[in-house]
Amino acid sequence: MELFTTRVISGLEPGPHVLFIAGVHGDEYEPMLVVEKLWHRLSHELQKGTVTLVSVANQTAFRRSARCGDDQLDLARTCPGNPIGSITERVASDLSRLIETADYLIDLHTGGVMFDISPLAGYMLHPDEVILNRQRNMAWACGLPIVWGTEPTPQGRTLSVARDAGIPAIYLEYGGGTGIRTPVIEAYQQACINVLGLIGLVAATYVPQPELEVCWVEDYRDNSGYLQAMMPSPIDGIFVGEVILGQYVKQGDRWGRVIDVINGAEVEVFCDKDGMAFLRRELVNVKQGDALGGILPISKPGKIVLYA
Repeated sequence: MELFTTRVISGLEPGPHVLFIAGVHGDEYEPMLVVEKLWHRLSHELQKGTVTLVSVANQTAFRRSARCGDDQLDLARTCPGNPIGSITERVASDLSRLIETADYLIDLHTGGVMFDISPLAGYMLHPDEVILNRQRNMAWACGLPIVWGTEPTPQGRTLSVARDAGIPAIYLEYGGGTGIRTPVIEAYQQACINVLGLIGLVAATYVPQPELEVCWVEDYRDNSGYLQAMMPSPIDGIFVGEVILGQYVKQGDRWGRVIDVINGAEVEVFCDKDGMAFLRRELVNVKQGDALGGILPISKPGKIVLYA
């Protein structure tokens, strides 16, 4: 039984195989719509190579309107999976095998119902310099205002499968919450076409962004890309945020408050570093330890590299 639907488009001439994945999490909807749009557009515009499209990788999570599927496993922590395991483990196994057939991978995400995220293109800081530079170029071509490279050791991800297979891979993040945000769809569609133009599969060209206009962070420190561990809530309660995305903050500035409306407690939450707010909690009913937001360690556009 097919666990997710793939659509394959072939150009008139041979070329690389590019894989687009959406719906790794079932509550991230704009990427699914982007992949649908790419299917219709690339059927007419793809000139070279092959494009494979997966619009909903995690169908049980989608049916539950949730990040995780029926077995409560996170597909983005389960790769390379198990072909005889639970539903998410089987999806992870099939998805990993598909990734290994590709020459390039683009995995599209949002913050789901839990987070709102500033638009960014991210990648692992691959130890192979050739692959790393291809990923940098792919991320840069997306035209998003943040480019974020993070340490390369995480396991269970689509990008870790690509890393181990020597396949250049990037992921996109933008938006979240409930409802559909048209700017996310438009930005992602253009980003995907830009990458295909960079690789030479479509005729579209893009104008590279001026480096001084982009916030470009490469962070080699442990867990640098682990969003769910950022700024943990001190108590259970309702999170009342006070910082907007894109705002520059200082360590010690107030990020917000968590109010325990059952027991009457209230705890302030403060920024844990200087930088720019890029991640904000949207699902306000929080448990102790839930991430409330994230800050990129930058004070202005430009490139910064942080070492362990």
